[in-house]
Amino acid sequence: MKTYRICLLPGDGIGPEIIAEGVKVLDAVGEKYGVGFTYEEALIGGIAIDETGEALPAATLAAAKASDAVLLAAVGGPKWDTTDPTRPRPEQGLLGIRKELGLYANLRPVTIFNALADASTLKPEVIDGVDLLIVRELTGGLYFGERERFYDEEGAGEDGGNGQRAYDTLEYREYEIRRIARHAFEMARKRHSKVCSIDKANVLETSRLWREIVHDVAKDYPDVELSDLLVDNAAMQLICRPSQFDVVVTENMFGDILSDEASMLSGSLGMLASASLGDGVALYEPSHGSAPDIAGQGIANPLAQILSVEMMLRYSFGMQEAADDVLAAVTAVLDAGFRTGDIKQADTPEDKVVGTELMGSLVAERIQPTEKFAELWGRHPDDWKDYRAN
Repeated sequence: MKTYRICLLPGDGIGPEIIAEGVKVLDAVGEKYGVGFTYEEALIGGIAIDETGEALPAATLAAAKASDAVLLAAVGGPKWDTTDPTRPRPEQGLLGIRKELGLYANLRPVTIFNALADASTLKPEVIDGVDLLIVRELTGGLYFGERERFYDEEGAGEDGGNGQRAYDTLEYREYEIRRIARHAFEMARKRHSKVCSIDKANVLETSRLWREIVHDVAKDYPDVELSDLLVDNAAMQLICRPSQFDVVVTENMFGDILSDEASMLSGSLGMLASASLGDGVALYEPSHGSAPDIAGQGIANPLAQILSVEMMLRYSFGMQEAADDVLAAVTAVLDAGFRTGDIKQADTPEDKVVGTELMGSLVAERIQPTEKFAELWGRHPDDWKDYRAN
């Protein structure tokens, strides 16, 4: 039996709750397809700081590198918020593992589940037909450039006198732009053959280099249509006409901001998965945060975590049918009216509002029905073949 080794990074806040549901779905897939999944759990983020003093302990990095894929939940929380540059922050663990694993391409698909069309704050006609993929450069730009804060005796203060200064360096190298651009064009060839490159070329020299290199790469893809948008215009277009986009490629910080904006097209950050790919072991995670305000209450939406599992099956393990099964199961759960609190609509019956664990069980039972199937779904396990046929 084929066996895959997965490094689990539950992290902080709701992380342990939602990653448990991702594992539940993986186990259902393994049972159905005769594949084994083994898990090694490791520390990252705030809990790692508490236990080791570091956001990314060496043992965690070693476990990640020894795995076939990494499944991460969420990091961070008010407990570890600090503006002191000498103290570790949970986000350093996330940035660090991406850098150490050579994960330069972050994929964030944004699709609209028909059952959740009314959950979006935008009008149904605006989000109709939305199916876009954001390809974000992940290891360059401001997040990894040189930075410093210091006391300046010349003009940094409010009155022009003494005061603090700080800087962050935005830097990109040609090879970093070329490889992410090629990734975007290759993904577009598998979709609708359109790439929109987003930059700030009217102001930033890095963006002017970005645009030049992307256009040069485009010469190798004459079958793919390329367009450019300034980032401020792109932010507006994502809200007023999102269906125009197919593949969007952009630098690190712009991608971070725009992908969170795009997630609200689907009605909730709790629905947006992501894959980080590159030269090493791939990492899969939801795009939302650790939601410490609801941690431990059993009400978090695990679907973004489960959809990250779907991406893992697709990109790391080549299990396309199994990935399709996971996506179909999530769709079926939503079509049946089940909702967590963040995607609940005004007319959702109370008996359809479920917690984290039950939502995960509903998806898992759709994939591989057990004796619980009838209890959860009101159908006999033998009826699964009818669903598969449809």
